[in-house]
Amino acid sequence: MEIDKDAVGDVVKRLRRAEGQIRGVIAMLEDGRDCADVVTQLAAVSKALDRAGFKIIATGLRQCVTAEEQGQEPTLDVAKLEKLFLSLA
Repeated sequence: MEIDKDAVGDVVKRLRRAEGQIRGVIAMLEDGRDCADVVTQLAAVSKALDRAGFKIIATGLRQCVTAEEQGQEPTLDVAKLEKLFLSLA
């Protein structure tokens, strides 16, 4: 499955945001911030990474549906997409 070029830009933005959040979490730890604040930020990072993964999977689903509508063979089977989706759950 090839990731759509428009989706790549969106995923990269999400990953860069997560990268910044991770740097923030590291700084929080080094500054001795409260554990509840650190965990809250870790949850935000986790969610950002999940959203990036789901965006990639959504692109694959869209490609499969489009291929079937055009009478072509999908490049990725449903079982593989399901496995990828569940790996993020």
